[in-house]
Amino acid sequence: METGVRTESVAAADEDPAANLFPPPLPQPRICMWKYLDIHSMQRLEKTASTEEMRKLLAELLGLSQPSQSLRDAIVLDLFHHALTFCRQQGFSLEQTSTVCAMLQELHKACTATPLGNVEECYRYFSSLLFCHGIRRPPFSIDLFKEEQLLAVADYVVNTYFRHFKLYKYAFTPQVRLDLSLTYIGLQPPKLWAEQKESEEAEEQAATPQEEELETEAQPEQEPSEDLRGLGCRVAARRRETSGFQAVLPVGSLSQMAPYTAALARLAVLYAGMPHLGSFLSNSFNPPLQAVN
Repeated sequence: METGVRTESVAAADEDPAANLFPPPLPQPRICMWKYLDIHSMQRLEKTASTEEMRKLLAELLGLSQPSQSLRDAIVLDLFHHALTFCRQQGFSLEQTSTVCAMLQELHKACTATPLGNVEECYRYFSSLLFCHGIRRPPFSIDLFKEEQLLAVADYVVNTYFRHFKLYKYAFTPQVRLDLSLTYIGLQPPKLWAEQKESEEAEEQAATPQEEELETEAQPEQEPSEDLRGLGCRVAARRRETSGFQAVLPVGSLSQMAPYTAALARLAVLYAGMPHLGSFLSNSFNPPLQAVN
């Protein structure tokens, strides 16, 4: 058995990396401090006094449009705004706050890189990012967070982003539809529905004349005509002329009279040719035939 996928899907996968049939490989975890929000951006965010002012400045720094213009940008803006609020509640420094936002952005990119399910791969990738900022091993990792801070960041991301992982993937990735066709070697290709319907109609039209012929052949027996009635009367008259053989013509329906009239006709011919035999049979077979009502 061979499997085939339409070439349109392959062409779409070449044009759009998000339409690949397999999840793309995740990048290697690296230190991401000051990657998206540098020191100057963090200082400006630190000076904001209201939520509206923070959201407006955050949208400007991340290059996001107004929430009323793009729903996806509104979701990303809410994501980073809640992350900044969490960092302020935990008392993180500017370096730690910038790193948390960068790790969350890397996780979001890994999630929306493919419409296929990759929650386990994303969780392992995010755990590796945490270790890159919790262990002193330059140039691969630094000890930016303490152990309890790492646990707090992990719990926050699990309870917010991973809990709504499928919602983020649904909102930021295209819908996937796989058209799969199966070809069995050694068998005839299946007929299309239209061709099968046409063949069935042709068979029904070919079978209709044959059924009509069978109906004409299986017509019921016709009732005895006036000729048969006249033949019965002549047989009765001939019976009176022959010697002694008494027979009574049956009285009933025409269909019941048909076999009797034919038998009497044959007897009349027999008696006419051999009168002595008719006299012998008349004397030996004395009981007459009874009338049938």
